[in-house]
Amino acid sequence: MNHAETPAAVPADPNANAADLLVARAAETPDQVIFAKPVGDGWLDVTAAQFEAEVVALAKGLVAAGVGPGDKLGIMCRTRYEWSLIDFATWYAGAVLVPVYDTSSPMQVQWNLSDSGASAVFLETPDHFARFDEVAADLPAIRNVWQIELGDLDKIVAAGADVPDEEIVRRRGLANAADLATIIYTSGSMGRPKGCVLTHANFVELSRNSAVALHELVEDPRGASTLLFIPLAHVFARFISVLSVHGGVRVGHQPDTRNLLPSLGTFRPSFLLAVPRVFEKVYNSAEQNAEGSGRGNIFRKAAGVAIDYSKAQESGDKIPVGLKLQYALYNRLVYSKLRAAMGGNVRYAVSGSAPLGARLGHFFHSMGIKVLEGYGLTETTAPATVNLPQHSKIGTVGVPLPGVEIRIEDDGEILVKGVDVFKEYWKNPEQTAESFEGDWFKTGDLGTLDDEGFLTITGRKKEIIVTAGGKNVAPAVLEDPIRANPLVGQVVVVGDQKPFIGCLITLDTEMLPTWLANNGQDASMPIEVAAKHPAVLAELQKAVDTANAHVSRAESIRKFIVLPIEFTEASGHLTPKLSIKRNVILKDFAAEVESLYSNAPATEGFSLR
Repeated sequence: MNHAETPAAVPADPNANAADLLVARAAETPDQVIFAKPVGDGWLDVTAAQFEAEVVALAKGLVAAGVGPGDKLGIMCRTRYEWSLIDFATWYAGAVLVPVYDTSSPMQVQWNLSDSGASAVFLETPDHFARFDEVAADLPAIRNVWQIELGDLDKIVAAGADVPDEEIVRRRGLANAADLATIIYTSGSMGRPKGCVLTHANFVELSRNSAVALHELVEDPRGASTLLFIPLAHVFARFISVLSVHGGVRVGHQPDTRNLLPSLGTFRPSFLLAVPRVFEKVYNSAEQNAEGSGRGNIFRKAAGVAIDYSKAQESGDKIPVGLKLQYALYNRLVYSKLRAAMGGNVRYAVSGSAPLGARLGHFFHSMGIKVLEGYGLTETTAPATVNLPQHSKIGTVGVPLPGVEIRIEDDGEILVKGVDVFKEYWKNPEQTAESFEGDWFKTGDLGTLDDEGFLTITGRKKEIIVTAGGKNVAPAVLEDPIRANPLVGQVVVVGDQKPFIGCLITLDTEMLPTWLANNGQDASMPIEVAAKHPAVLAELQKAVDTANAHVSRAESIRKFIVLPIEFTEASGHLTPKLSIKRNVILKDFAAEVESLYSNAPATEGFSLR
C-alpha cells in the first residue's frame, strides 16, 4: 500500500481564523475552565470567559503600543500561562507571533527576529533579555521590548484601557483562513533555521478535525485536562494548546521539568504529550529506583508481564489465566504506583518527534496509559498521522488525521497533503519549490504503509548510511534500542563510506550515579572515569548487542566510542526537542569517528581516552 487518506470530518471554512476558536469557546461555554495558573502548591482555574477577557485586555494594550495588523511579534519564554495568553492576544490584535526557543543563542535570537521582520518582542527572564541585548544593535526594527517577569504585561494592559472593544472585534476578524498565523523556525538541525509559514487554516481546520478524531481525549467525562511541559515554541505543544482551547480542555503549564512530578500530582491531568525521551526517562528511573531498593528483579518481571499482556490484548487472542494472575499481582505492586506518580488520572499520552518503540508502548499500555504515537513536522503543524484511542497499532505512528493524505514514493519517502501542510518557507521560494511536488510536501522521512493505512517510520532519507560495501543502513533502527538503555544519553551511528558501522555514545549524567550505585561502583565517579570503566563499557556492549539483534551482520555495529561529555542544546548538539544534530556532531567529532576505523580490529567497543 502506498497511499492512505482520511476524509475531513469538518467542512473547511475559508473565513475562519484562530481567534475564532476562543471566541466560540467563550460564547458556547463561558464558565468552562480551560486554563489553570499555578498558585503556591495548587492551581487557580481560569474559565473561558475570564481567559478571553484577559486576552482582549492585552490585545488592547498591544494596539495602544502601536502594534498593527500583520505585525510580527517575537516571544522568548518558557512554557507558562502567559505564553498562551500572549498567543491569543496577538491574534486578537491582528498580529503574528514568532516564537524563539528560550534556549536560543544570541545569534539565533537575532536571526529569527530579523528574518521574520519582528517589530517587538516579549522576553520572560533577565537571562533572555541579556541574550537579546547582545544583538539588539542588529535589530533596529524592534520598537518595543517587554519583559514578563518585570510585570510588563500589566503595564501593557493598563496602557490599552481606552482602546474600544469594537477595535479588537475588528482586528481579530481581519485575517481569513489563508492568511499568516505564525512563523515557526525549524530547529536548524541541518543548518540555518527556515521559517515555516503556518496559516490560520492550518490551526483551525487541524484543530476541528483532530478534536473529532481524538474525541476521547478532549471529551473525557471525568474532565479533560493536560499539563504542558515541553516548549510552547515547538509546534507540537503550540498545536495542543490551541486544540485544547477549541475542545474545552483544562490546560496547566510547568516550565521546569524538575518540578514535573509534584505538578502532575496536584494537577492530575487526563492526558499528556511528550517526546519519547520522557517516556524512556520514566521507565529507566523506575527501574533504577527499584534496583536500588533491592526490587530490581520484581520490576523487570513486572515489565515483562506488562509487555506480554499488552501484546496479547492487541492480538485479540485469549489471555492465558497465568498471565492474567501475574498482571493482577504486578498491577497492585508496580503499575499502580507508577500511575500514581504521574498523577493517577492519566489515561492517554500523545508521543511525537521521534520513534517511541514497541517495548515502551506495550509497557505503558499495560499500566493503563495508552500512548498514542503520532508523526508530523513543523511543516505539518505538528500531526499528520496519529494512533487513535480505538484504532491503534503499537509500533506504528497511526493513520492520517481527517483531512490528511499520505503517499509513499518508490524510494520510500513520505509525502503529505492536506489541512495541516504549511504554506511556504518565509522568504525562501527556492527551498519551498524544492520541498513540494504539486500540493504534496516532501518530508524527507522514509516509511511504509500497511494494508490498514498505519504508517511506520523507517528513517530519514538524508541520513541513510551507505557503507563502503554498498549496504544501506538506517541509523534509527540501531540508535533507538541503544538509547533505551538507562546508561545512554545519546547515540549517533556512523559508517558512511566506511568498511563497517560504528557509533558514538554519551552517558546519561542523571542516571549514571544511580546505575553506578546499583552495580557496586562509586556513585560519585566522574563522567571522564565512567566513560572508560570496564563495568560501564560492558553494559554499553550489551545495549549494542541488543540493537545488533535487529539487523543483519553487515548492518551491525562493530565498534563504539564513549564520549566523556554530554550532548545538549547548549553544546549545540541537540535541537530543542532533544533530537540529535547529526551533521554538527559528525563535524565536531570527526577525529573520533576516524579513530573507529584506524588500526583497531572491528570487534568490540572502546572508550575515548
